Amino acid sequence: MGTDCGCGCGGTTAWPSAFVRPRFFAGQLLTEDDLGLLADYATGKARLRNRTLSGPGVVCGLEVSCDPCGGGKVVVHPGHALDCAGNDIVLSCREQVDVAALVRELRVRSLGVDCGDPCEDDGNRRYGLFVRYEELAVEPVAPYATEEPCPAPGCVPSRIREAFRFVVKTGGFDDHRHNPGTRLLRSLGNLAAADQARLRDQRLGKYADAMFVAALGSGRALRFDAADAKRYADSLAWLKGSGTGDTPPPPVAREMTEHVRALASAVARFDTYDKAGQEQLKKDYPDLAGVQDARGALRAACARLAGTGTETVWPDPVHRSIAVAVVTETNLRVAPEQPDPGAPLELRLLAQGLPLSHALRVEFRTDLGVLREWLLDRLEHAGDLADCALRGAVAKIDLPPQLPPPAADSAEKTTIAELRQIAEAAAELSVAVRRFVTDAACSTLNPPCSDCTDTEVLLARLELDGCDVARICSATREQVLPGGSAYGEWLPKLYRLRELAERVCCQPVPRYDKPSLPADGPIPRPYPEKLLEDWPRTGDLELMLSLLLTPAPGETPPKALHEQVYTTPSEVTDSLQELAVLRTQVTDLTAALEGVRAQLAGAEAQLGELPERLGSRLAELESTPSEGDATPPAKRTRSTRAPKSGETS
Repeated sequence: MGTDCGCGCGGTTAWPSAFVRPRFFAGQLLTEDDLGLLADYATGKARLRNRTLSGPGVVCGLEVSCDPCGGGKVVVHPGHALDCAGNDIVLSCREQVDVAALVRELRVRSLGVDCGDPCEDDGNRRYGLFVRYEELAVEPVAPYATEEPCPAPGCVPSRIREAFRFVVKTGGFDDHRHNPGTRLLRSLGNLAAADQARLRDQRLGKYADAMFVAALGSGRALRFDAADAKRYADSLAWLKGSGTGDTPPPPVAREMTEHVRALASAVARFDTYDKAGQEQLKKDYPDLAGVQDARGALRAACARLAGTGTETVWPDPVHRSIAVAVVTETNLRVAPEQPDPGAPLELRLLAQGLPLSHALRVEFRTDLGVLREWLLDRLEHAGDLADCALRGAVAKIDLPPQLPPPAADSAEKTTIAELRQIAEAAAELSVAVRRFVTDAACSTLNPPCSDCTDTEVLLARLELDGCDVARICSATREQVLPGGSAYGEWLPKLYRLRELAERVCCQPVPRYDKPSLPADGPIPRPYPEKLLEDWPRTGDLELMLSLLLTPAPGETPPKALHEQVYTTPSEVTDSLQELAVLRTQVTDLTAALEGVRAQLAGAEAQLGELPERLGSRLAELESTPSEGDATPPAKRTRSTRAPKSGETS
């Protein structure tokens, strides 16, 4: 079973590059490598199935309850769990767990020193009780002699026992369950920025058709029909009944702006007709005979709205710009008794209920640049999308140059070329945004494989009072569900998402179709209702996004990028603990070395006195009689010293 992912860098991973099993044949010389490979193959395949088909969590049992004798202990009942590496953790008997001892061990492991009894701390503390898979080498045996040049010393373990150990941890605990919204947020990035980008795209999309109609149908009237006549009468009656002179409060100002837009649109449609057409409209709709009265009502309403605080009335800048354009363009195009005939494009846009002032055109240019940069930035960071041609399509969009903000009362008129350039760019970017969001949503339907470094399985959350366990909570731990924990969050919504995916995903690339105009006669155009209210997002894609991002009751919420929590791997904390122990041992060895150095210095001093002692000893030996000397050596006399305690006399 290889673990090199084609780079030759070695190392270990939970995702082997290939599974290799031994092949046996007659006359084969079997070695420990062959038999070990067979065991590794079977174990690796079992762990792979556990990891991907079931996922980490408790399979059954492993309830945590209070110890009958109380104190700082709990009881873990028999059961089965899977860690995120696919290892089976099996408890066959009830286990009494000393939580206070585990807390002390945690402190030693974290700090590298023993800071005393943790029971002396005041107040309640909360910990998570985890079980960790371990392997123990057991049953050592003496190997037979082989022809290896370096035989194994002593006995060698002959078995691997699968075991476990309990640990406690503090802080946030990893949740291995996968919410599809997490992957969607990785593509969309900051959700607030994405919402703003899509909101500006919506505004451009609402204006795109109107700009094309104004540019392509120059010189032609916009149809005035019964719906326009009703809107004309209703809005005129509302404005007349709203009072005069006073500044309306924000709710009334918002409603008044909508009625000004509706009445101005109807009057502007009337103004697109020639004299003969206007006379015929007055015959068909008698209320139009008082069109000058309607212009006066519009002048009065715009004067009242000019005295309101636009930021207070319209907190959202996207809608605020349209509301300001409504007042500005109404005053310039239809409110005067003799409207300016030199602004046909602005009049035709106002007739469609979508006024486009000079300030709003400049803002549209800025929006196009911001939207394009947002798309390119997200395409740089979203590496798992499937629309391969999208980045090139976005990069080729020709944008009009951005301009500085004009004066608030600027009445500069647009041109057909400018209007078409803005409309073309808005249409292309609108398609690109839809392609990107569709691709991002569809890519979430395939849960990713995830690797993990923290293999402990949470059994319960414990609340300690001193060193006594006060409360146990096992309800929030991960539980292995049918289809694996990666699908566990999907079960309430999976079938609905699949149904939507059939209509949204893997469909032809959307495209923008310009509005078609009749060959002759007035151009029919719908009036956009509730333009200044919140724009609801509808359709299969929006429903799909809502299902992905709106947590159901009890569902794990999607994790935003800045909320991702990464815990220190246990291998790192164990290494830090070993490093602290090694530092202590080095300190002890340094002290012992200093002692040895002191002894060496004493020995050198004694060696300096050695020549004198040797000289006196040589003189004594020279005075000793030779073998031919008859004088016997003097006899040693018995010592009269009294024996010490423990000595024999």
